[in-house]
Amino acid sequence: MPDVARVDEPEHRALDARYLDTAERTLARQRIAVRRREGGPDAGWHVKASAAEGRHEWHWPLGADAEEGVPAEVAAILAEWSAGPFQPLARIRNRRTAYTLRDAEGALVAEVVDDQVSARDERAGTESSWREWEVELGPAAPADVDAFFSAVDALVARAGGRPAASDSKLARALGA
Repeated sequence: MPDVARVDEPEHRALDARYLDTAERTLARQRIAVRRREGGPDAGWHVKASAAEGRHEWHWPLGADAEEGVPAEVAAILAEWSAGPFQPLARIRNRRTAYTLRDAEGALVAEVVDDQVSARDERAGTESSWREWEVELGPAAPADVDAFFSAVDALVARAGGRPAASDSKLARALGA
């Protein structure tokens, strides 16, 4: 792999994410996702918005919030797209194995995760499961990102992998 000198020991994580939306799926139609996730280094509330100019993300730690309710600071961001009420949309659980890729100085080049995913579409009552790998670049990412991802693609193909069936776990959980 370009610019990767070592791979740290794997880290195992149990992730449990609950996604919310309105009954009319107002957020999903606008390419907005809100979730409450337990487990892993970024446990908390997340709002992700996809737009023509790119993706925007907000994050808040878990606090004294109730699982069913959206904390006021999260609701304030969501108010740009919907006032709610928000209800369960999907639940996604991952058994994740994370690998940290480092350069010769020990800086983070990327994190590669191997996810064993179990998902439930809360509205349809359907369940699904799959395995997927993801790569997220770190602060010491190579200057030639295209070459890096070409190397990743080649390694994944040699291991029998193929492109994901969907752009996101949520979309796949909902059958999109």
